[in-house]
Amino acid sequence: MNTDAIFKKIAILGVGLIGGSLGLAIKRKQPGSHIIGISSPGALEGAIAIGAIDEAVRKDHLERGIYDADLVILCNPIQEILQRLPEVAGAVKPGALVTDAGSTKLQIFEKAKFCMDSDSYFIGGHPMAGSEARGIQAADALLFENAVYVLTPLDNTPEDIQKKMISLVECIGAKAIFISPDLHDRIAAAVSHVPQILAVTLMNLISKPDKSSLHLKLAAGGFRDMTRIASSPYDIWEDIITTNQQVILETLDEFIRDLQQVKLKMKTLDLSADFQQANTQRLSIPRDTKGFIHPHFDLLVRVEDKPGIIAALSTALAAAAINIKDIEVLKVREGDAGTIRLSLETPEARKQAQSILKEAGFNSLLVK
Repeated sequence: MNTDAIFKKIAILGVGLIGGSLGLAIKRKQPGSHIIGISSPGALEGAIAIGAIDEAVRKDHLERGIYDADLVILCNPIQEILQRLPEVAGAVKPGALVTDAGSTKLQIFEKAKFCMDSDSYFIGGHPMAGSEARGIQAADALLFENAVYVLTPLDNTPEDIQKKMISLVECIGAKAIFISPDLHDRIAAAVSHVPQILAVTLMNLISKPDKSSLHLKLAAGGFRDMTRIASSPYDIWEDIITTNQQVILETLDEFIRDLQQVKLKMKTLDLSADFQQANTQRLSIPRDTKGFIHPHFDLLVRVEDKPGIIAALSTALAAAAINIKDIEVLKVREGDAGTIRLSLETPEARKQAQSILKEAGFNSLLVK
């Protein structure tokens, strides 16, 4: 742990899940940093209670909270970030760095380019991490471990300032990647925003009034996997859709054209090449894009559906000092059996784990 603060005084606007987690993560690795939270009274009270911030400032006293900060991080919803940026830009001290945590980048980047003074700096940011839970009560110091953290600096940002931001990102366990804001939003539209729209549409398709109730009852694992994100609340997505609307529409148009071609091929059952290409490309996705910087090595374990089974697995491996980097329940047939995916750090650890689990009575399969 490096106790020398990269940024001595940090102001975080919005101490919900992301802002609170950033506070906890920075305090964990950089205890010399003094962190000021600027938010609503309830969020501030929670952030102080868990140690995410050192000082609380109500959001209607913004200038008092940021005037001498070395780093200001806007963790508000996207539209609020856009509204706050001019005020922040006008209140920060010379040499200060301003960044954000918004999940779309181009509009925020353009706003910063317009309002930032020449003696202060801006680097757009998007920590690609999150949680199903919301608010300061869900804040987690380890939220950014192994996550990709996108950075989009303005052209006038000095190299030494960029290096300090990279150091902070790496300090909290994430991996900094520089991408233009336009490319970020196009990638996000294809891999996140359009899939969200598709999941919502698929879910609503089978729940129409003219559909049988059996559609929902018979929805199997594949459908549940494809529609898992359909439960995301619209109040989070409204800002994303609003600020990336044109790119999402263009990506949807491209998808619709491709889907129409698939529809035509179905009439002649000429889909073999499409399936083969999808299979090949799916397998080429790096395993570490799941959220891990370093690749992991997976083991599928067949288990009975009974209490204590996960504890039995982990206890057997813990006794041999084998660290499970990730665990996921893939399939469960209630009252019968299921499959658990374990991720290990090295091929050697995976092989050793397989041997230990075999001695403990578990059948497992290496995932290539």
